[in-house]
Amino acid sequence: MKCDKCTKDKCTKKQKNNENESLVNDTKNATTSEIEEESEFHRLANAKIFLSDCLACDNCVTSTESRQIAQQCQEEFFTVLGLNQRCDVSKHKVLVVSISPQSVPYFAAKHCINVTEVIQRLSGFLKGLGVHYVFNMTLAADFSLLESQREFVQRFHQRSQDQHALPMFASACPGWIRYAEKALGSLVLPHICTAKSPQQVMGSLIKDYFAKKQQISPEKIFHVVITPCYDKKLEALGEDFHSSIHQIQGVDCVLTSGEIMQMMEQKSLLLTKVEPAALDNIFEEIGDVCIARHDGRGSDGFLEHIFKYAAKEIFGIEVKEITYKTLRNKDFQEVTLEKDGDVVLRFAATYGFRNIQNMVYKLKKGKFPYNFIEVLACPGGCLNGKGQAMTEDRKMDKDLLHQMEGMYTSLPVQLPEANMHVQMLYQEWLQGRNSAKVQEVLHREYHALSEMSNSIDIKW
Repeated sequence: MKCDKCTKDKCTKKQKNNENESLVNDTKNATTSEIEEESEFHRLANAKIFLSDCLACDNCVTSTESRQIAQQCQEEFFTVLGLNQRCDVSKHKVLVVSISPQSVPYFAAKHCINVTEVIQRLSGFLKGLGVHYVFNMTLAADFSLLESQREFVQRFHQRSQDQHALPMFASACPGWIRYAEKALGSLVLPHICTAKSPQQVMGSLIKDYFAKKQQISPEKIFHVVITPCYDKKLEALGEDFHSSIHQIQGVDCVLTSGEIMQMMEQKSLLLTKVEPAALDNIFEEIGDVCIARHDGRGSDGFLEHIFKYAAKEIFGIEVKEITYKTLRNKDFQEVTLEKDGDVVLRFAATYGFRNIQNMVYKLKKGKFPYNFIEVLACPGGCLNGKGQAMTEDRKMDKDLLHQMEGMYTSLPVQLPEANMHVQMLYQEWLQGRNSAKVQEVLHREYHALSEMSNSIDIKW
């Protein structure tokens, strides 16, 4: 059977397995009916990963990676919690959970509560299980946006000397990156922004900066990320994301929003009944920590931030509002900047693999007019990640997605340039904006992986 988005003519699709029937100590006392009760995410959580929902099929994942992905599950999370309750302190871990802003609207929509309240109740649920620290990932996204902005401007100025400078592709989507490394190679890889994704920047923050602040060995921290996307499990395994400073993995386990929801369902818990707890502050300051979003379409806003920054830095034009022009469909839109009657910047947002396929085809033919492209594997963007926006028959839940989009826009907007904590960290943690440590901690390289069949002409 061929996977939905497979780039091979033939695909031995991996089937789910049911080894993860028992969650952990906290769920062992649940009744049989509670454990077996079906919900829209029970199948997702019991499977190691629904590989047909991303590019991580047999042809994209090695046997070693498959085993590692299998370990990124609720069972692993609860194993660490269980070890922390035992007397052998040598096996205790400091359990840190980082929450993606795109996951928050899912819980808000499911429980019909506002996003501010839901993040506090989600924090309360996790700390009730035994988690020590709960952070939001907006700070990490700030770093990723700022580094992407600067890199685009540098590439724009180098475009006449370096044929690979432009176009520049966004780097935050692991499904897209995996596809590029497996199927596109030298055609695309030199054009991908080298800034790490927010998830992996957060890994560096926790295992390096936070560990030093708390005087904890990085090896003693077990870092979990909650995200809408299954592909993030694969991203966490990447060689470039093992800190060269400590030679350890920045993110130990990725759980989807749906997997967290399933934990609640199996414990018969509603978030509305959970005692709220404040998010933790990585800087140990007193005061509420709220979760924020960035301008854009629900996926951290790389296009909007880079467009506005480039318009001002390169052309001296301050852009207040961005107007999208829909092209082939709502998931393929462009934005242009004009000066003296000429188009001087042309950006595009390309979501879903059908649109990505068309984009790559144009690039191969040399008919590519764009300077920057925000590329996301999921139609509709990150809010529509397969780890949260699915019906029981694994179709897009359009009603839920619509609710999440409304709730996401209700989050307060944060400009990365205005975040004083980021500016402080550049000096205190990274030794300045242009330091070697910035390149080491906030950037990565891309490598062509084993060849796949040429998929340029496959109809999606």
